[in-house]
Amino acid sequence: MSTSGLGGYGGRRLAEKLGPLNVWSFALQRLSAIAESKAARRLEELGYPAIWIPESLGSKDVMAHSAILLSATEAAIIAPGIANIHARDPMAMANGARALGEAFPGRFVLGIGVSHAPSVKIRGGEYAKPLAQITAYIDAMDSAQYAAPPPAEPVPVVLAALGPRMLELAAERADGAHSYFVPVEHTPFARRHLGPEPALIPEVTAVLTADRSKGLEVARAFARHYLALPNYANNLRRMGWPDEDIANDGSDRLLEAVVAIGDIDYIVRRIREHLDAGADTVVLQLREEKSTDPALAAYAEIRAAFAP
Repeated sequence: MSTSGLGGYGGRRLAEKLGPLNVWSFALQRLSAIAESKAARRLEELGYPAIWIPESLGSKDVMAHSAILLSATEAAIIAPGIANIHARDPMAMANGARALGEAFPGRFVLGIGVSHAPSVKIRGGEYAKPLAQITAYIDAMDSAQYAAPPPAEPVPVVLAALGPRMLELAAERADGAHSYFVPVEHTPFARRHLGPEPALIPEVTAVLTADRSKGLEVARAFARHYLALPNYANNLRRMGWPDEDIANDGSDRLLEAVVAIGDIDYIVRRIREHLDAGADTVVLQLREEKSTDPALAAYAEIRAAFAP
């Protein structure tokens, strides 16, 4: 992307800005603005450079949500992971990002993606050929008119990407790629298709527990939805996982490959495995039994253990 104020930030520059470890949180969108603002400030105090938030069906609009969190914090970067291209037209997406980038210089990263057919259908949209659809969308973002002052520096753009062609598009048209629900073996695969310049930002889900059975229970409840979506199931097949591991909410072996279940040292080790395999930034999602728990104590322990 080369349009003024959006994209063209540079993958290496983005990787340096994000650092090796960020937060990815579902819980924040389920809290009140006051409660999530307090949680975001605590994550910032712990030393996490960026907080990534989803755009789920029935959740807060991700642009408005980003504005809440940007206003609540002083220096934290806020990044949608991922803003759904079916939730707003290209001009709205581009200009929303420009407005946040201008208001909060250097603190907003725009993550965009094609979402999934069931979610798009519920929204009343049409899930067409994903690569063609998002390419056309990016083209329209590039040409979107904007009458307000542009950001002082470009807003970085990353694409949700799992397969080869989407990763290659991320390398060509964005500053990086964000992968989600992936085992460690996906990271070197993604790096090969991205090349050395774009930022590679995989999400890593973890359950902090000494009870493996309990951890698997939490992991299975989390993974059930994703294993039913073709995008994620097909990506696991691409990585060599057979259908018998993917079926019936996932085998224990598969769940432990995509969700780090264990103590602090084990979770930190999984983070470092992704970094060693070619990731620039790992975005850590801690899962608790309660979906509204921002897991602040656990994030504090992991940040302390991860620090050099």
